Amino acid sequence: MMERYFESPTEFKLQQERSHLHYQVGVTPEGVEVPRSLVDEEMQQKLIAMPEENRPLLPKGPDFIPEGFPEWKDAMDCWGYKMISAVEAVAEMAAIGFSLPKDAFTSLMKQVLDVSPTGSDLRPYGQEGTVFAGYHYDLNFLTIHGRSRFPGLNIWLRNGQKVQVNVPVGCLLIQTGKQIEWLTVGDCIAGMHKVVTNRTIEAIKSASEQNRSLWRVSSTLFAHIASDAVLKPLGHFADSPLASKYPPMCAGEFVEKELSVINLKGKKENHDNL
Repeated sequence: MMERYFESPTEFKLQQERSHLHYQVGVTPEGVEVPRSLVDEEMQQKLIAMPEENRPLLPKGPDFIPEGFPEWKDAMDCWGYKMISAVEAVAEMAAIGFSLPKDAFTSLMKQVLDVSPTGSDLRPYGQEGTVFAGYHYDLNFLTIHGRSRFPGLNIWLRNGQKVQVNVPVGCLLIQTGKQIEWLTVGDCIAGMHKVVTNRTIEAIKSASEQNRSLWRVSSTLFAHIASDAVLKPLGHFADSPLASKYPPMCAGEFVEKELSVINLKGKKENHDNL
């Protein structure tokens, strides 16, 4: 029976996927689960210290390489490593600026970096006033972007003033997320922002005349605090009168609550337990 089930079409088996239950029942699609040794730095060091004849192969995790893009892996790895280096350097500088140990932030974000390029098709949605990403903050620690070919990002300063972002050529943009606000009791507040097309009309016209792509691509990396680390005011921030607004909480629990609010956690379904 089980052989017959597993030989069923993939589309059929994916109907039994239960991601909202963390794949503890139902189908776990290929490539979802990764070995612990891929994300556990201490375990990796133990593997490296083993004699070669006893050492298991260190997994590299599932790759996403679409067909027809032979340069995909080299280009994505190169860009990803550059953004990782930049965001880690900024995290260390921020810690020093806040009179915290240099690794106060980076020690909490090991192996928790999410490279997530996003694309928006400006052909059907390129009218002035179209909102691609409504007014929001990022739930992670720091977000780093490359420069988009099409402008459109608006940010709000701490005093409520709206500012149009212009990223110079050769530069990266870093935005603060909710997790760094938690660690600094709001001394570094999560940056509110949205993406609109008001300033993209001329860029769309120019790209059309040059027969260039009309996809607005944002090459983004989200740096997170590790899910098993505790989000709480660090160092002298713990003595702030505002510390009670930021109670200790596992970063994983914090992320789940945030995802639930913005409808990304997944909808609960009523199923009988079998």
